[in-house]
Order: sequence, then C-alpha cells, then structure tokens
Amino acid sequence: EVATAGQTEIGLDVAELVDQADTLVKYKYIIKNVASQFNKTVTFMPKPIFMDNGSGMHTHMSLWKSGKNVFYEQNKYADISETAIYFIGGLFKHIKAVLAFAAPTTDSYRRLVPGYEAPINLVYSARNRSASVRIPMYSSEEKAKRIEFRCPDATCNPYLAFSAMIMAGIDGIINRISPPAPIDRDIYELTPEEKQDIKSTPGSLKESIDGLETDHDFLLKGDVFSKELIDSYIKF
Repeated sequence: EVATAGQTEIGLDVAELVDQADTLVKYKYIIKNVASQFNKTVTFMPKPIFMDNGSGMHTHMSLWKSGKNVFYEQNKYADISETAIYFIGGLFKHIKAVLAFAAPTTDSYRRLVPGYEAPINLVYSARNRSASVRIPMYSSEEKAKRIEFRCPDATCNPYLAFSAMIMAGIDGIINRISPPAPIDRDIYELTPEEKQDIKSTPGSLKESIDGLETDHDFLLKGDVFSKELIDSYIKF
C-alpha cells in the first residue's frame, strides 16, 4: 500500500456480520503468527509511523431483503438507492457513538487527521478518497453495489463495531436522515467557503466516548446492545 515499512492491504470476501467478525479475528491471529515464524512483527495500529499514511479498516456494507440489494438503484447517483443514502445519513448523525466502537484507541485519532488520504470529511462520494464514505464503482451489477465506510480501524472489536455501524445506518433509514450532497472534487482543494459546512470526524477518543454517552438510544433497539454493555464500555 501507499505507506512505508511494509504496509499491506488484504481484502476479505463478503460475508454476513457475525461470520465476517469471526473472519477478521482469525485473519489477525493467522497473520501475526505467520509473521512471527519469519521473525517479523505485524501491527494493526492505525498510525504506527508519524508523518506517514495510516492503516484503516475500510468496511464495505450493503443491506439485503428478500434476495434484493436494497442499496442498489440504477440510473441514480453512483447507482445507489434512497435507502443507501439514508443509511449514510445515519452513520454521519451517529458518527461519535459509532467511532467509539469502530475507532476505539487514542492512536485511532492520530490517523483521523487532515492529509494522508485520511477519511475525516463527513460526506459521500463515488470518486473522493478524502470522504468518509465512498461508493465503489468497480462494477455496475446489483450484487456488487455497496458503500465503503473508511473511518474504522482494525484495533476495534469487530462484533461491536460492525453492529454499531449497522444500527446507525438502520436508524438513518427509519428516520429518513439525509447526509450532505455528494462531493466528487478533492475536499482538500476546496476553498474555505466551499467547505465551511462540511463536518468532520471526532478529533479524539474522548470526544467519541462523550458522544456515545449522550447518543446511544439507537444502539438499544431490538436489544442489539444493552445499557449495561454501553455503560461498562464507557467506564472502561
């Protein structure tokens, strides 16, 4: 990948939420053990090297109902449906609570800074790598249509992080939360006036944890999260 010191990207095949969390845990375990056999060390730190590109965990998501991808709608922007747009709106509305689980270390916020292709801008785009959500355009097929949430990193507990992402998105769908309009220009090249209304990811772990403390009702729906888990997580 783009950073130094042997940074590598590995993509995991699509799977349902719990299976994918299992796969991620096994993936990290296997890679660390194989590296150890060759007297190497693998780190999943988001920002292991100062002034170099960090390591994220770009998470691709789509929702399916009755065998149909509800994120797909042909001849719309990037072929994504209104449902997908509301899902993005939910992610952005609850970004602090989501990142309390999906970017859960102090080092996470050394990665989420301007520059280094870091996804700090709460906008979506089909072409813009500085956006928090990108719409991959590799394929025009329904089965491939998805959103790519670029803020998480691999220090997270995937069972909690994936669940928080999905719950935020579903809340966006239920409440028809619209995100800002997509931006296809490089946000770092916009004038101050052009980007004054673009919101950013939290600047610290404390900001995310404080956000989780004040905004977690959406996580409790359907007993996906419990109040006890959230309270103990915040305390920890």
